[in-house]
Amino acid sequence: MTVFEKIYEVVKTIPRGKVTTYGQVALLAGNPRWSRVVGYALHKNPQPGIIPCHRVVTRNGEVAKSFAFGGENAQRELLEKEGIVFMEDGTIDLKKYGWFG
Repeated sequence: MTVFEKIYEVVKTIPRGKVTTYGQVALLAGNPRWSRVVGYALHKNPQPGIIPCHRVVTRNGEVAKSFAFGGENAQRELLEKEGIVFMEDGTIDLKKYGWFG
């Protein structure tokens, strides 16, 4: 299995209505130093409807500034459709919505 395939397998397990961080995906995929690789892999996501890359956020609960699949607000909109409520500062409460495998 390639690094990207490992990353995609982890991302597929993130439940609807939950998010996790790039670092957590990297850790679960086999190497905690792969956070940037996770970002690149998700940018190249071959199956956006099947691999829910919108559920991966920064360690501070921020969404991507330039989400690859639909533009700047698309990630937020997808997460809100899953029931995730954003705080006033635009971040996600990881204690409430975080999934850590």
